[in-house]
Amino acid sequence: MIDFYAMGSPNVVKIYLALEEMELPYTVHPVDVFGGTQFSAEFRKLNPNAKVPVIVDRDGPGGKPYTVFESGAILLYLADKTGKFLPTEKIARFDAIQWLMVQMTGVGPMFGQFVHFMRFAPKGNDYSLDRYRTQVKRVLETIEGRLAVTPFLGGSDYGIADIATWPWLRAVPMFLGEAAMKDYPKITAWNAVIAARPAAQRAAKATDEVRAKTTAFDKAAPDTMDKVFGRGAYNAAAS
Repeated sequence: MIDFYAMGSPNVVKIYLALEEMELPYTVHPVDVFGGTQFSAEFRKLNPNAKVPVIVDRDGPGGKPYTVFESGAILLYLADKTGKFLPTEKIARFDAIQWLMVQMTGVGPMFGQFVHFMRFAPKGNDYSLDRYRTQVKRVLETIEGRLAVTPFLGGSDYGIADIATWPWLRAVPMFLGEAAMKDYPKITAWNAVIAARPAAQRAAKATDEVRAKTTAFDKAAPDTMDKVFGRGAYNAAAS
C-alpha cells in the first residue's frame, strides 16, 4: 500500500495517473496547500521542501517504508518498482527520461510561472507575463515536433514522460484559449488518446475528489497566500 499526499495540481495529477496506470493500491491523504498545512512540522518530516506530491511506500526497498518526494523522482521510483512504463533497454530508457526531464525543467516551470503571473500577480507585470507565455509556446512547439515523429514522448510506447506531461498539456486551452490548439494538432490528438484511457479517467475523478477536500486558491486566507508565494511578510528579497 502507498500513502499518497495530494491535492489537485498538475504535478500531483501525474502521480494519480501513474498509480492508476500501474494498478498500485494507495490511500490519499489530502494536503490543504491553500490552507497552509504543508508548512506543518509533521508534513515537513515527509518533505522538508514543504511541497506535494509525496508518497510513502509501506512496502519499500527491503520491505521497509520509504518516502519519496518530487513528482519526477516519484515517477521513476514507481516505474522501477513495477517494471512498467519505462523501458529497460538503455537507449529507449534514456529517450524516455530525456522527455521526462523536458516536462520537469520546461513544461512545469514555464507553465507554472505563466499561470502565476496570469492569475496571481498584480497589474503591471506585462514583461513577466509575456516572457512566460513565450516560453510556454516554445516548449509546446518542441513537444509538437516530437509528437510529429513518434506517437508518444518517450518513443513508440506510452510511458512516464507522457504521464508527467499530460496533466499540464490537457490544460493548454484553459491557459492559452481554445483557438490556440489549432497550432498544436499533434498535441491535441495525443491529449485525446491519453484522456480516453480508463486510468486517466479514474485519475481525473480522484483529482476532483481531493479538490473538494482542500481549500480553493480563491478561498485562501491572505496571509496563507503570501506564505505560499513568498510575498508580503514572507518576501525574503525585502529582508
